[in-house]
Amino acid sequence: MPPKRLYLANPYGFSQQQRSLLLPPIITALESLGAEVWEPFERNNQVDFASPGWAYQVAQRDVQDVRNCDGIFAIVNGTPPDEGVMVELGMAIALDKSIFLFRDDFRRCTDSEAYPLNLMVFAGLPEVGWEQYFYTSVEEIRSPEKALFHFLQGP
Repeated sequence: MPPKRLYLANPYGFSQQQRSLLLPPIITALESLGAEVWEPFERNNQVDFASPGWAYQVAQRDVQDVRNCDGIFAIVNGTPPDEGVMVELGMAIALDKSIFLFRDDFRRCTDSEAYPLNLMVFAGLPEVGWEQYFYTSVEEIRSPEKALFHFLQGP
């Protein structure tokens, strides 16, 4: 059985420092569980950013990748989280993809007592047990107690 494709929705590619320091441990953790990680900044590096229309091309490729992935692992740091990540997450919810959220940002960004972010961010997770799909550290990504482990190891 081929590895499951996991779209890594993240804002880290906009900063060279974040791209080189923050992304590798997350990608390594996901790959260690057997995921084929689709990191959008790396996948779109073949686009000629000097040519007209490059932004539309990048957006369309990201949309296609969300359509073609098995699940999405979305980094939802920030108050509010990155709007591009939120659009990708919304598409994944609408397409009924498996959703996993990562937030190691301790700030709350919500008016809900139940969730640390806007309640709509959790619309693709189960009402009961949503915490199993929510990750607060890189180390936690590998946890066999969490939903991602079972998603990647299962059929």
